[in-house]
Amino acid sequence: MFRKGKKRHSSSSSQSSEISTKSKSVESSLGGLSRTSTVASLDTDSTKSSGNSASDTCVEFRVKYVGVIEHLRFDMYKTLLDPLDLISYIDAAQQDGKLPFVPGEEELVLVVSRHGVKVTSMNQSDVLHRHPLYLIVRMLCYDDGLGAGKNLLALKTTDAGQRDCSIWVYQCSTAEHAQAICKVLSASFDSALVSEKA
Repeated sequence: MFRKGKKRHSSSSSQSSEISTKSKSVESSLGGLSRTSTVASLDTDSTKSSGNSASDTCVEFRVKYVGVIEHLRFDMYKTLLDPLDLISYIDAAQQDGKLPFVPGEEELVLVVSRHGVKVTSMNQSDVLHRHPLYLIVRMLCYDDGLGAGKNLLALKTTDAGQRDCSIWVYQCSTAEHAQAICKVLSASFDSALVSEKA
């Protein structure tokens, strides 16, 4: 499911993070589709840091790409702070046909390191998406509601000028898989903060 490896470069970030993986039941109902989900959320606006020292590692996960909602006005950043609001927004985009319900068949490699998140082809010859750590605003995972036990991983990012934000959606095989990605990203934020203070 995932692999640890050595990181090649070093980087720092001025953000701190906190992950909430408590079993938080969220009910969402939109257009006749309703679901109850367990949400794990990474909030990069938090000020708590645990100081993990995973500075030299990167972790790889297999995911499928669902889609992206790009170039949302930056004022949407404040509207989509709550996990339920973000889930509802993704649900609405799926219902409106802006985002598919089911991902493509191709598996991809999602690499989490202190630099951020990188999504590549399985042989890692093509980098498809790159999300620098300092541009990641929130990451959360939740059940896709389709009854197959799959979980969606939503990654909310902003641009360097903070003029707009995007929501990237990936599918994970299980809830544990998705929560592991959130935990590793949280450790990456903490690692970047520890090295910045040193």
